[in-house]
Amino acid sequence: MATGKLPMEKSKDEGKLNISITDHGAVWSPGETITGIVEIKNVEPIPSKAIKVNCRGYCGVSPRESSKLRKLQDPSWEVEEQYFNNSISMADKGILKNGSHTFPFTFVVPANIPSTYYGKYGRIIFEIRAFVDLPHFSNGLKAKRDFYIQKPLNLNTVPNIQDISSSSVTKDFTYMLVKNGTIVLKATSDMRGYKPCQIIKLETEIENRSGTSTSKVVASFIQKVTYKTKRPIHDLRTVAKVVGTSVKAKKEAKWKEQIAVPPTAHSTLGGCELINIEYYIQVSLKFPNVLLTLPIFIGGVAVDATHHSDSASSAPPAGQEHKPLEEGMSQAEEIVTKSHSQPPGDVSPHAFYRIHLLQSFGSPETFIAPFFDKGE
Repeated sequence: MATGKLPMEKSKDEGKLNISITDHGAVWSPGETITGIVEIKNVEPIPSKAIKVNCRGYCGVSPRESSKLRKLQDPSWEVEEQYFNNSISMADKGILKNGSHTFPFTFVVPANIPSTYYGKYGRIIFEIRAFVDLPHFSNGLKAKRDFYIQKPLNLNTVPNIQDISSSSVTKDFTYMLVKNGTIVLKATSDMRGYKPCQIIKLETEIENRSGTSTSKVVASFIQKVTYKTKRPIHDLRTVAKVVGTSVKAKKEAKWKEQIAVPPTAHSTLGGCELINIEYYIQVSLKFPNVLLTLPIFIGGVAVDATHHSDSASSAPPAGQEHKPLEEGMSQAEEIVTKSHSQPPGDVSPHAFYRIHLLQSFGSPETFIAPFFDKGE
């Protein structure tokens, strides 16, 4: 049986209140049953008005960072939506004798709820709360325990998910206010959908039709989270990044790289109307300022490769056809990778599983807090 002591309020002799959840594993799926016990230990008899246990799921969003709101006893969200809120009365009014008392509970989690999510400006939270109402002006006994829901996205339900993702852009290269030629930037990923820990195979082509070298080429795996407050908030994070070399004047270069998808929240929080998650690969140059994006989806059920489609080939969009190399331009060279972004290296081995779990419920900068704030 997995147990844990949760924050509670009590006066001098009112006792202690804990919530234990039957050993099930770390994560529940929508539609599953949660069982456990509420345990009360009191050294003196206490008059109880009622003993109740509540199971609820909700989403809260606020312009204030949620990590700061978590430190408050009752966070004030600007916008909320509730998924379920069920209560059970475990004992009526009476005297609770001194000693140890246990009260079992069972809740069925609804099938149409989103996954747990911890973000910078909002959270999807599932929790069990227990209350012992006491007479007079006492706050009574309270305890709270979070549990985690994961609703995997089946990538095969996303239209055209087996297609290759491709994009191309052409831009004038201007130096000292004088047009110096053009840059053609193309990029292709092998699929449009990936599971965490899968590899994104990225191919990039750059044609420098100018007399000036470009800056280094950068490929970034970006997460965009939109929080629907009164004034929507867009939170962009670079989850991983790869940097290649520059392309010299009158040169064509090709770059083949791989980006490992870390454990991260899936591309959709089905059932949630307040938080939207998107991912894309951005390939860019700072000089000249040119970029393109390849939208991708992150899910829990891998793409069925046996139905791979080439309908979205690496050919550029209409109006951006490949032009022959200008006279004096050499054949394509290989771009050399200069650096890869790295995952945090200061995580102790015993904490790896918990971090891996929570990382799949939120953004890379927030996933550790729910565990380590409790001192576990």
